[in-house]
Amino acid sequence: MPLLPHALLSSTLPSSPLPTPSLPKNAPFCCPHRFFTLKYPSSRRLLRCSLVSVSTEAPPTMGEPRGSRLSPAEVSRTIMELSSTGTLSTLTPEGCPLGIGARFVVDPRGAPALCLNQPDSLFAIGGRASFHVQFEQSGSRTPQCTLLGSLSKSDDEFLLKKLGMKWEKQFGEQVNEELIYLMSIERVLHMEDFKENGVWVTSSEYMNAVPDPLRNFAEKIVEEMNFRHAEDVRRLCNVYVESGFQVTGAKMIWVDRLGFDLHIYSEKGVFAARIPFPREVADEKGVKSSFNSMSHLAWEVEKNYAVPDFEKVTFLKKIM
Repeated sequence: MPLLPHALLSSTLPSSPLPTPSLPKNAPFCCPHRFFTLKYPSSRRLLRCSLVSVSTEAPPTMGEPRGSRLSPAEVSRTIMELSSTGTLSTLTPEGCPLGIGARFVVDPRGAPALCLNQPDSLFAIGGRASFHVQFEQSGSRTPQCTLLGSLSKSDDEFLLKKLGMKWEKQFGEQVNEELIYLMSIERVLHMEDFKENGVWVTSSEYMNAVPDPLRNFAEKIVEEMNFRHAEDVRRLCNVYVESGFQVTGAKMIWVDRLGFDLHIYSEKGVFAARIPFPREVADEKGVKSSFNSMSHLAWEVEKNYAVPDFEKVTFLKKIM
């Protein structure tokens, strides 16, 4: 049985509909504090894994269950929360395009607040501008978003004070509120990675979207799964994805409240796939529980102790 991620296990066991077998001492997986002692049934069992749709979702993709991805607006909001630097682009008084790097924090609606020292010496405040932000995931994918709008000063003292406190927490230094400029948002261009087609998001969609609740610990979980539990990641790929070819390796790229992304390696190339969770998760405990149950089920299916009754992922996008 697979060695489930010990870092993803809690001392209090979640309830599970899966009966758990007893294992011989030389079994590949043995975790007595995790499982009760039961014998394997002589006949195959039928297990159910339901997929839940959410109210805000990305457009459905052929071969993927509906509601298995965050919307472009949610991903863009998440990128802005996780990043701290971006590129501000606008026109100089002579009409030449100019891009400068800038640190930022975001206000409650996801609008960036930049600290700029005498920006009017470079360009006109209030003119049209864009702000480009990207966030690298597992060294294999770089989702990004570009916000279109304009820069302006804010006279909201309460907002400026909150942004100043957030700046100090983010960068470990105080900021002069006189140097804070807010960017209005007219629309957002979201891209999943380099060389991908962009998707336009309206300002209302962006500002009403909620950043992913797993964002602050997603990277830690992905690293642990890839470096300590690579066999489990590959087994999840083999059981939950209908690839149609021999898989030589699998790497987890990112995880969010609806599922996780994989890069699948084969002699035919590298493919991207998305595996949804059986149900939406809201915190780290929920992620741990989902990976435990899915890894357990994947092992039983692989050993023919269970027959899967869930929708396999059939959409794979070749990326290399």
